[in-house]
Amino acid sequence: MKQYERIFVVVLDSLGIGAMPDSPRFGDNGVDTFGHILERMGTLEIPNLQKLGLLNLHPAGKMEGVPHPMGRYLRLGEASNGKDTMTGHWEMMGIQTERSFQTFTDTGFPQELIEELEKRCGRRVIGNKSASGTEILEELGEEEINTGAMIVYTSADSVLQICGNEETFGLDELYRCCEIARELTLRDEWRVGRVIARPYIGKKKGEFKRTSNRHDYALKPTGPTALNALKDAGLDVIGVGKINDIFCGEGLTEALHSDSSVHGMEQTIGLCGRDFRGLCFVNLVDFDALWGHRRNVQGYGREIEKFDQNLGVLLEKLRDDDLLILTADHGNDPTHTGTDHTREYVPFLAWSRRMAEGGPLENEDTFAIIGASVAENFGVSMPNETIGQSILGKLI
Repeated sequence: MKQYERIFVVVLDSLGIGAMPDSPRFGDNGVDTFGHILERMGTLEIPNLQKLGLLNLHPAGKMEGVPHPMGRYLRLGEASNGKDTMTGHWEMMGIQTERSFQTFTDTGFPQELIEELEKRCGRRVIGNKSASGTEILEELGEEEINTGAMIVYTSADSVLQICGNEETFGLDELYRCCEIARELTLRDEWRVGRVIARPYIGKKKGEFKRTSNRHDYALKPTGPTALNALKDAGLDVIGVGKINDIFCGEGLTEALHSDSSVHGMEQTIGLCGRDFRGLCFVNLVDFDALWGHRRNVQGYGREIEKFDQNLGVLLEKLRDDDLLILTADHGNDPTHTGTDHTREYVPFLAWSRRMAEGGPLENEDTFAIIGASVAENFGVSMPNETIGQSILGKLI
């Protein structure tokens, strides 16, 4: 079987396709991100996703599959105990997570953690709640500047975020406090996926703006992944968007920051014109960050349509020896209660010009088939203690 020279794995962050059997354990009865968006909107202008077989895999609303889909498609269940971004992506590359990351969306961080953070940083904490980053600056930015306090907040994700004004707080001081927070949140009961430094500028309400000096302090994967194996074998491993943060840089040979999901697709299209051999791993976060967490059905639907437009360009640019895989890392049903991710199956759509035909494949119970298939394609052994079996032979 002839190898693919380049594999593009594109993650539509949070585009789930229906509740898993254990979804009620996560408080996610009856969730269905893609299906409920279509039910609310009726139709979406997504001809390229239709051609690949997404509607054959998951018909919903007024839309159905096409007679002869050009892609191979199946449904993936999540083997790990969680529904967050890091857990989903790590599993794609072979790591099964049993101990889920902690979220503090409803209660804020425990007083014991806050007191230790204040003691170690030498600053009083204000905020300590789930909030939008822009809103909490409007609420507390002036107090932080005037008193030297430290804004700490969280979200529906497993994250601890600290704001600091670049002029009065200082970047070095902000980064120091975040490093302390990262150390403290390594404890199991406080274990969050990421600590994020959120610097901003401005002196009063209405003027505050976050800057590009954000820095993420993520947990490293709990073991080597397919990315490490590919890099160690001398292959190119290019991360686009949040991939570098999710894997803490582990296993990547190059990382491209994206300003938006549209930008991420434009970067991916640009990479099609480059000669490389290996994996291009892309995360498109706006589905999740801008629309899923904010429970905005219309915005989510329009984001899918914008993606589909660039998907059409990408399909034209792919070479004969390229393989494209589209998937997701969890759900975030914008019709569900609260603001959290939802425990769902995710789609797996694959296409190459080499494929003789499209059509359904047997569903799989782990995202890890992705990393295993990429590794087999390049003749690389998966690291010890990783999970997943390759389905490469079915993607021809």
